[in-house]
Amino acid sequence: MKKILIACGAGIATSTVATEKVRTLLEKNNIKADLRQCLIAEVASLQDNYDLIISTTMLPQEFKIPVIKALGYISGIGVEKIDAAILSFFEEK
Repeated sequence: MKKILIACGAGIATSTVATEKVRTLLEKNNIKADLRQCLIAEVASLQDNYDLIISTTMLPQEFKIPVIKALGYISGIGVEKIDAAILSFFEEK
């Protein structure tokens, strides 16, 4: 099972919205994954135990694992592209 970090600035508000959108997308496509919300500041220390980062905020650095920027889940702009990127990640692995 793939493990996904879903990060935002405070680890509460926008990551909660993104987590629900990702959970719904994965359930709709019969994909199982372990989702964890976190602060963007925690990502660097957690990344070794995860397969993908989904972030609703600007990333302060590069990471070892793939990153999908998901601000569109908050703004409503480009949601289809975000969904496609997430599904593509599962198809590749």
